[in-house]
Formats: sequence, C-alpha cells, structure tokens
Amino acid sequence: QVQLVESGGGLMQAGGSLRLSCAASGRAFSSYAMGWFRQAPGKEREFVAHITWNGGDTYYAEFVKGRFTINRDNAQKKVFLQMNMLKPEDTAVYYCAAATGMITIATMTQVAKYDYWGQGTQVTVSS
Repeated sequence: QVQLVESGGGLMQAGGSLRLSCAASGRAFSSYAMGWFRQAPGKEREFVAHITWNGGDTYYAEFVKGRFTINRDNAQKKVFLQMNMLKPEDTAVYYCAAATGMITIATMTQVAKYDYWGQGTQVTVSS
C-alpha cells in the first residue's frame, strides 16, 4: 500500500513560481514511476509530467515543457514539481500518482496506468 500526500499549492500571480511536493509512504517507493496530473473545474484529469523510478528520464506535456520540472528524492520518498512562469490556465488541482506496474512512453499519460493517487493540492494563478 502506498499513500501519497501533496503539498505546496497556493495562490500565485501569473509569471510566478511554485514548488509542489509529494510525500510517499511505503518501502517500495524507489521502484515506482511517478507522475503529476492536474484537473481544472469541469475538465478531465490531464497528464503533466512523469519521472522514471530512478529519476533517469523525465517526460512532460507540451503545455508545460520549458516551464515545469519534475524530480525525485528516493531517500526522502518524495517527488517534486517545480512550476515556473505560471499562467492562469495552469489553475487546477494537482495530483501526484504512483505506477507500480509496467508503464511506457505510450501509456504514461493515461490516468488508469497509475495505481495510487494523492488527495491533490490546489494551484490558483491570477492574471
């Protein structure tokens, strides 16, 4: 069983930065691929970023490339999302998720491929 707890959300002006954290429980964290997703009101949950189990590879949605950075610290059992140059359209609830099974470049954007989810943290960007 894995429990994920996000933190670091808040209200920020456009152009500002926030750093989200996701703290995990469970001994197998270092073997899990991790992802960040977001969900805006009235919209489906969408993929934001993904990092492999050892942090060796990262992947991003096109709309955050060059602005957001995902990284992880397996010793601390944490994954982070550094968000720079925030835009009002980044406003959403952000979720971290853990994938315990096989996940590929083709499937990492799929919500169903992740087995555990946090409760989410609200990010609001004002114009």
